[in-house]
Amino acid sequence: MSPASPASPTAVRTAHTASTVERGSFCLARCTCGWSGPARRARDRARTDATAHAGESGDTGDAPR
Repeated sequence: MSPASPASPTAVRTAHTASTVERGSFCLARCTCGWSGPARRARDRARTDATAHAGESGDTGDAPR
């Protein structure tokens, strides 16, 4: 089998869109890629998790607040 070409679905890079979700007294970061950060009591820490994930994935945009 040939290596993945840029046109193949496995080689296409999708943008990560991370946001925060509240669950009771906790807040966590979630991404469209399926990633989920740890539950935090501080919303700011959850936003930091989302921003860090987006940075690791190569996305330079800020996480929504």
